[in-house]
Amino acid sequence: MSKRRNSIEIPSLKAIDRTADVGRQLAQALRSAISRAELRPGERLPSTRTLAASLKIARGTVVGVFDQLTAEGYLEARVGAGTSVASALVDATPPLPPAQAAPPGADAFDLPSPATRLISIARALTPHPPIPFAIAVPAAGIAPDDNWRRLGNRVRASKQAAPASYQNPMGLHELRVAIADHVRRARAVHCEPEQVIVTSGTQQGLYLAGRVLLSRDDPVWTEDPAYPGLTAVLDDLGAQTHRIPVDAQGMNVERGLELCPQARAAFVTPSHQYPVGMPLSMARRNALIAWADQNRAWIVEDDYDSELRYAGHPFPSMQGLRPSRVIYLGTFSKVLFPSLRLGYVIAPAALTEAFAGARAILDRHSPTAEQHVLAAYIREGYFEAHIRRIRGLYAERRAILLSSLEQSLPEGCRIQPSDQGMHILLWLPEGTDDVQLAAQALSAGLAVRAISPMYAARPARPGLMLGFGGFLPDRLQAAVGELVKLLNLQIFGGGGERRG
Repeated sequence: MSKRRNSIEIPSLKAIDRTADVGRQLAQALRSAISRAELRPGERLPSTRTLAASLKIARGTVVGVFDQLTAEGYLEARVGAGTSVASALVDATPPLPPAQAAPPGADAFDLPSPATRLISIARALTPHPPIPFAIAVPAAGIAPDDNWRRLGNRVRASKQAAPASYQNPMGLHELRVAIADHVRRARAVHCEPEQVIVTSGTQQGLYLAGRVLLSRDDPVWTEDPAYPGLTAVLDDLGAQTHRIPVDAQGMNVERGLELCPQARAAFVTPSHQYPVGMPLSMARRNALIAWADQNRAWIVEDDYDSELRYAGHPFPSMQGLRPSRVIYLGTFSKVLFPSLRLGYVIAPAALTEAFAGARAILDRHSPTAEQHVLAAYIREGYFEAHIRRIRGLYAERRAILLSSLEQSLPEGCRIQPSDQGMHILLWLPEGTDDVQLAAQALSAGLAVRAISPMYAARPARPGLMLGFGGFLPDRLQAAVGELVKLLNLQIFGGGGERRG
């Protein structure tokens, strides 16, 4: 009678990478083999000497792994009997479910519903590459400028660059003072530094506002069309969103009162509506404030592209009309550079601690060194000079883009009137598939953005957003030529008439 085998071979261990952490790999491989029932309770493992020799690793590494897995309950060691898989795992290890054929096109595993929803958000908010017409791409070589680099070197050479402890979730005091001073002068905002909460940008500001103001199923107003990042936030928070149509005067407040007068908050872009581009008229601003006062509701003002108006002075903020009811959001990402990741919320005094608490939950606070640099950049006057410089530069590029489009657009295409921002909106003939057109443009090296998915109302109006800030005039003119070819193919099958 043959002698019963009392030790086993473990083929899966042959895949261990000896250039990485061998002990960690060996431990995980043994755990996995036991969990998959490749190693069964009571089966004896090779000796530490034999296993080390077969794997060509140090015996001490194997001893350490065996000790660790014994402590975790996977293995048991008996004097004179060596080491084996723990017998107690007989009842603890669940049987493997029978293999089932997955339906065609199904994933290898089921995703939880929140994951599926967040995947769709990630895809919708993935930025375009920095190619012509990409939205919110600032001019290359303009920021960070020499003054920014000099201030950055000064900060990083000091102890300010490496604070030894967590900082205030509301942000660096010097930066909050600088922001409060700037928005008072430039945006007619009424606030004190204690009302400023530094964020990583407008997107985080929107999320903080939703967390502070809304409970699940609370009714809320948003514009239609609206910024996808906002609608994603409200969906994530479980708000009951009412999309209020936008016309030539901005959000139609009367329509909002018909649909849901008891809404808890209204999220608006009053200086430059995203994505269409018009400002909210003064009559509508007053009506919105009157509604908030009467219903003890809140207005969240996303001051999108407010610094970049090319005719006259920027519109004053809504916050200055009713500081007690308006939460004001701003960012430095578009006027300086997106990778800076610094913005701000200005909240009514009664809500500042709530915003600080919500900020602390997310990521404690923004990087301190960059806050020091930005505070000095604003305080020493460089930021206002930078705004003046880019306003002139973008005005020139915008004029060239508009001129090129007006000379060559097919019939049925129309440019939305607007005198500010870093993009223009091109309306397309009714029935045009702007989503398909945007995909074709991307394949051709143009990053236009379709507007129809930003509407809740159906049928949605088709159009394309064209960014111009980050591209030289000759590149914009060449890109217009490529875009017009695509428009003619999509709208008229290649035979469209041109203006001019």
